[in-house]
Amino acid sequence: MKAMILAAGRGTRMGALTEQRPKPLLELDRESLIERHVRRLAAAGVDEIVINVSYEAAQFEAALGDGGRWRVKIRYSLEGDPPLETGGGIVQALPWLAPGPFLLVNADVLTDFDFGELELTAGRGSLVLVPNPPHHCDGDFGLGADSRLTASGPKLTFAGISVLDSSLFTGLAPGRRALKPILDAAIAERTLFGRRYDGLWLD
Repeated sequence: MKAMILAAGRGTRMGALTEQRPKPLLELDRESLIERHVRRLAAAGVDEIVINVSYEAAQFEAALGDGGRWRVKIRYSLEGDPPLETGGGIVQALPWLAPGPFLLVNADVLTDFDFGELELTAGRGSLVLVPNPPHHCDGDFGLGADSRLTASGPKLTFAGISVLDSSLFTGLAPGRRALKPILDAAIAERTLFGRRYDGLWLD
């Protein structure tokens, strides 16, 4: 299985902590957030990881190298300034991710979600949803009784963890592009599924 870790954001909300260091490289108990993801993805059976980088990009390769420490292969998708947003970042990295499904993880979330439980068994994607945090009380997507995502009804928050089929991005033009319109189109086609997670999750 392949995975992509989204690490191109600036992290300005962290103030002085990210003036010289990207947010995913901030440490918790002597392990950076992104190292924790790489370790846990490798434990889940992922063997190839693409990381998109922009701000202080060289620090990522210095910290993670080629992934040999975790017995995975890491590639770096270098974006300019400003970065390409999530959708555009995936489109740029698509030659390394296609064909088939891949895991997608936001580098700056802290979670105990077991990546090994996430697989694409139907449709074109499956998203992990969490209860709405105080700073995002309106949520992102509804979750139907059949586990399909919906655009209406009570909503949960997208955890920044998913498995997506690369066909969602095939044929899209390169450049800056948000992910949500791509997901919204798939929801309209009833091809996106989801699951609720009530364990540790912080963004």
